[in-house]
Amino acid sequence: MILEICATSIASALNAEKAGAHRIELCSELAVGGITPSHGFITEVLQRLKIPVFVLIRPRSGDFCYSEAEFNIMKTDIEICKNLGCAGIVSGILKSDNSLDIKRTRKLIEISSPLEFTFHRAFDWIPNPFEALDELIKMGASRILTSGQLSSASEGFQLLRKLQTEAKGKLTIMPGGGINPTTISQFSEAGFTEIHSSASVFQKQNFSDQVAMNSPKFLNEKERAVADVSLIRKMIQQFES
Repeated sequence: MILEICATSIASALNAEKAGAHRIELCSELAVGGITPSHGFITEVLQRLKIPVFVLIRPRSGDFCYSEAEFNIMKTDIEICKNLGCAGIVSGILKSDNSLDIKRTRKLIEISSPLEFTFHRAFDWIPNPFEALDELIKMGASRILTSGQLSSASEGFQLLRKLQTEAKGKLTIMPGGGINPTTISQFSEAGFTEIHSSASVFQKQNFSDQVAMNSPKFLNEKERAVADVSLIRKMIQQFES
C-alpha cells in the first residue's frame, strides 16, 4: 500500500519521508482545504526530498468553480511544477452546479502530462459521482482523492468501495479524510492500494495574545471575500478630498 502524506510545511514534508511515507501532496493552508504552495516552498521540498512530490493546484479557497483568470493561473502553476521536476499534479474544476467541468479539467490533465494527475476532493461535492468517475477515466486521470462524499473516509466507506469496484483498476480510488493508525486497516483490508492522510499533531508555536492573526469571517466556506470597488473608491476619495 502507498501512503501519501499531505504536507503543508517543510517540517511535515521532511517528517513524512523520515517516517517512510511513499509520497507527499504538497499544499498550503490546510485549514481551508489547501491551496497551491509557493514557488519557493515547492523548490525547497524538491531539493530536500527523494520521494515523489505531488503539488496541489488550487488558486484559492472556497468553491471549485473558477474564473478564466483563475484558470489561467492554474495552467501556469502546472507548467511551473513540471519545470521544477514535480512527480504529479492534484487539481480539478467544477461547474456552478458542482458537476464536473469536463472541458477545463481535461485541459488541466493534458497540460499536466506526462505527470500523474489526481482529481482532488472537489469530487466529494459532485452530485453524480459515478458519471464523474467514468468521465475522469476517459480523460486519463490517474486517481481520485475522496472521502466517499462524507466528512471522513470511514463514514464514506461504502461509496468508496462502490467507486473502487466501478473503476475496475482503470484509475485508483484513494481514500482520504480522517484516516489514522486506528482506521487505516479498514482500507488496506478492503483492497485499497493508496491512502491519503495528513497524520497531523499540533505543536505550540511562538504566539502573541495581543493581536490575533486569524479572522473567522474569512473562513466561511459559503462566502468568498473579494475586494469591493465601491469601498476602495470611497477610501481613495477620503484622502484625495
